[in-house]
Parts: sequence; C-alpha cells; structure tokens
Amino acid sequence: MLLGILFTILWASGAVAVKFGLLSAPPLIMGTARCLLAGILLLLYIYLFQKGKYPIPKKGEWKPLILLGLLNTSLYLGCGFLALQTVSSGFFNLAVVLNPFLVALFSSIFMNRFIQRKEWLGMIISAIGLIIATYPLFKNGQSTLIGIILLIIAMVSMAIGSVYFQKQKLQLPSLVINAWQVLFGGIILIVPSMVLELDKPIIFDMNLMIYLVWSVLGVSILAMILWFYLLKQDAVKANIWLFLTPIAGYLLAFTLLGEEITIYDIIASLFVFTGLFLSGNLRLNKSARPPLGKKFEA
Repeated sequence: MLLGILFTILWASGAVAVKFGLLSAPPLIMGTARCLLAGILLLLYIYLFQKGKYPIPKKGEWKPLILLGLLNTSLYLGCGFLALQTVSSGFFNLAVVLNPFLVALFSSIFMNRFIQRKEWLGMIISAIGLIIATYPLFKNGQSTLIGIILLIIAMVSMAIGSVYFQKQKLQLPSLVINAWQVLFGGIILIVPSMVLELDKPIIFDMNLMIYLVWSVLGVSILAMILWFYLLKQDAVKANIWLFLTPIAGYLLAFTLLGEEITIYDIIASLFVFTGLFLSGNLRLNKSARPPLGKKFEA
C-alpha cells in the first residue's frame, strides 16, 4: 500500500514539477531536456548496468518505437507542457485519467472494437465532469482556449499511441520500450524547441533544477520502476493507484503551488470517477480486467 501511495504522489507530481520549471525555461526545451536525460539514463541502466539482460530492438521494431516516441512522448509531453502554461496542474491530472475512454474510441475506429453501452454512459458522465472542471478556469481567466486545445491534442496523441502499441504487439520488455520511446521523443522535440524557443530566455536557477531532478529521477525513472513492480503484483490494483493521481495532484497543487481547490473541482472529480466506475475501467476487485490501453509513460 505504501508503494502504491508513493507511486501516486510521484506520478501526480509531474505536472507540478513542470509548473516550477516554467518559471525559468520555455516548455518545449524543458520537455526535450527531460526526455533526453531520462532516455539516456534508462538506456545506460538497461545496457550497461544490466548488460545482457535486456535485448536490443530488432530491425522491424525501430519504426514502431520511433512512432511511439512521437505519439506518447513528443506530442503528449510537448503539447502537455505548452498547455500547462495556462492550464492548472490539478486539471491536467484530472484530464489524464480519461485516457481509457479515448483509447476505447480509437480502438473502435482502428481495431473494430465494440464499445459497450456502459462505456458510452461512462464517457458521457466523465465528459460532463471535465466540462464542470473547465468552466471556472475560463470564468476566472485561469486558462485559455489554446491551452485546453493543446491539452486535448496531448490526450488524443497518448490514446492513439496506446492503440498503436496494442496493434504492434512488440516483443520487447516494457522497460526497453519506454526507454527507447522516451529517447526518440526527446530527439524529435529538438527541432521544434530550437525553432520556436531558441530566442527565449533560460534561467538556470533552483526552479529549473527542481524540475529536472524531480521529473527525470522522481517521475521518469523511480515512478516507472514502481509502476512495473505494482503491475507485477496486481495489474488491477496498479491501475487504481493510477486513477487516484488526480486527488494527489489537486492536493500537491494546493500545497506547493497555491492552486485553489474549488467546489467545481470536487464535483468534476466525482463525475469522472463515477464515469470510470460505471464503464468498468475502475474496479475494486481482483477478478476484473485492467483498464484498456493503460500504459505508463515516462
């Protein structure tokens, strides 16, 4: 239980760490630095410290890994970091847990998966929750339409990446897949970050150091190790911890960033969790299947 709580806090803290980093550096450069550092450190661990334990991808596996890096890392983190310039970290964490619904939609389009009535019901209820959470952000001028659109692009990209991952059926350990996709995602981000943000100032201060150390070591590496451990113990319980990240996210944002927790946030979260439960994505017993398409992103 303690490891599950620790994972929830670490994973939810990712958006909060970005908020600290944004005080000192532009978002795309931050994302590029995080991905490159995390990818290099993970690959060093895999192929140097665990030499001979993990395979090197085969010829036909490089293309899927690059595309996964584009979808799950470059677009997801790039658009997500841009969105966090105007979107609260609490709202960001709430939006992330809607991923199973997007995966179900794209699975029905690309993999001919039938969407059950209870899943449609869950989608509608959770969507209402997200609308409730969005309303005060616009009303108080805390978020912009561009920020919300970028966040939607990030979520859609991650969902498409999850469906693509399912279709490819890569015969590689999850740790290897994540390490390579994170590295490729960082490499892809180099060009847009240089074109769009090369002239923007970067301040090498404590805020930037907190972001880099925490996001690379705490989120991309330690949280990922905990995630794989929790998955091995019980996949259903592991996903429940993942779904609890919005609660931890709101509490961390309130404590560390001073973001207000409103009645809208509470009602919206109740709607989202109700939708997840009714759809079958959030289960409290071991006999249930884990949510479709859930995959940890470093």
